[in-house]
Amino acid sequence: MTNDEFLAALRAVGESGYHHLHPFHVRMNAGRLSPEEIRVWVANRFYYQRCIPLKDAAILSNCPERDVRRAWLHRIVDHDGRDGAEGGIEAWLRLAEGCGLDRANVLDGDGLRPGVRFAVNAYVHFARTEPWPVAVASSLTELFAPDLMAERLAAFREHYRWVPDWAFDYFQSRVTQARVDSEEALALTLRWCDTPELQQRAVDALRFKCDVLWSLLDAIDAHAR
Repeated sequence: MTNDEFLAALRAVGESGYHHLHPFHVRMNAGRLSPEEIRVWVANRFYYQRCIPLKDAAILSNCPERDVRRAWLHRIVDHDGRDGAEGGIEAWLRLAEGCGLDRANVLDGDGLRPGVRFAVNAYVHFARTEPWPVAVASSLTELFAPDLMAERLAAFREHYRWVPDWAFDYFQSRVTQARVDSEEALALTLRWCDTPELQQRAVDALRFKCDVLWSLLDAIDAHAR
């Protein structure tokens, strides 16, 4: 495939399989979820958030390219945070608190659905066992995240006014950060997936990641109703 054909194949995966199409997200953005359903989603999604640095560390551990490691390293810090700078994990915990959840219970995984754990663990395992360019390609769901985050933020402010605005820091930051991250990951994918076999594996990896996110919502939806 040419780069244009490769990019079109990647985008086609997200257009048909990204989790913005999942019925749970459709109901969320339409304001049709109860407070309890929102809390179930926030508490279970936290397991995904806390495992993102493990996924990124796995990619780094498999990557022999110094420049790539240096470029990718910030993702771990972005989620784990550093002294004086709140990361994505802390921001999600603030969302949980704003939704009325107890921070300690969320950290302990109270109410974590087995299907959520299975899906997220499968993603981390994928990053550990696949060639690093293929694992990088799996992160390209970020190509579609900014629009979803903007829509989600607007939906929460319109329909779930019982959640305070200070709880939305994660959504706000990802509207911009996901664009930066997706451009970075896309550039790496286009450069390093440079054979027909690697290009196909990259497309399949992105499809797998979409399936992970969809399965996560299936498990949440089955419990939340």
